[in-house]
Amino acid sequence: MCRFLISAPFSRRRGERKAEAGRMARSVSYVSAAKLLAMARGNPRVAIIDVRDEERSYQAHIGGSHHFSSRSFAARLPELARATGDKDTVVFHCALSKVRGPSCAKMFSDYLSETKEESGTKNIMVLERGFNGWELSGQPVCRCTDAPCKGTCSPEEPEL
Repeated sequence: MCRFLISAPFSRRRGERKAEAGRMARSVSYVSAAKLLAMARGNPRVAIIDVRDEERSYQAHIGGSHHFSSRSFAARLPELARATGDKDTVVFHCALSKVRGPSCAKMFSDYLSETKEESGTKNIMVLERGFNGWELSGQPVCRCTDAPCKGTCSPEEPEL
């Protein structure tokens, strides 16, 4: 009798998990700066999302990236979903991609799953070592003040 009482709720939970499997969030993976550069160069189906806060305004950024500050990120999820609906890959980053970048990537993945937004996004990624690692590895940066960045950086600051 005791065994039956314990196993009944467990069975129900297993069934619930199976039903939820079809609605599970997309997994979030990491991408290196070199691989992202190769993926994004000339590919309009890749979006780079910079979730840094005020530091973006005084530091450089990845050319053509979209700015969705982590402070207001949750409130702007519907806007982000619309802006990236036609993208295959959405890559998030912050300064180091240790907290804000991965957290926002997960939040976006969960949002797409929960709201069942129409989205072509297949891959949600986080840039390894964030913007700081990107810049330190010699990847191209943009220092424009356009909001949003149009990706039209000067020749000494090449765009993706």
